[in-house]
Formats: sequence, C-alpha cells, structure tokens
Amino acid sequence: MPHCMKKTNLTKQELERQDFVDNQIFELIQKLLPASAQIDWDIEIIASIRDIICKQVVGKRIISETQFYPYLKR
Repeated sequence: MPHCMKKTNLTKQELERQDFVDNQIFELIQKLLPASAQIDWDIEIIASIRDIICKQVVGKRIISETQFYPYLKR
C-alpha cells in the first residue's frame, strides 16, 4: 500500500487477533479470581490489562504494538 494511502479497515486476521487477545485476558482474569468473584465481560478492565501487557512486550522488543494488538493508525 502506498505510504500516502491510509488503511480504513482491519483485516479479518487482525480482528481475530484483537478478539483472541481480549478473550485470553478475560479468561486469565476469571482464572485468577475465586469462583465467588467472577466478573462479567468488562472491556475497560480488559483494555487496562491489555495496555500493561502491550507496554511490556513492546518495551522489551518482543513484538511490535500492532503485532500484539492490531489497530488503525489515525
């Protein structure tokens, strides 16, 4: 894609990656909490944890930010 053209949609693979990351974080939260304290899906909590994980893996140069969680650049 030419540099001057902006990408307007995520690919199916990128959307699947986003879903995978968010679902894995949600499952981790559920596993870490006792059965009596399970939470409903809460994207704010998930996004907060996702941002922390992303900062660590990008900061340690394990993968890029968009490899970890694809998004459209503004």
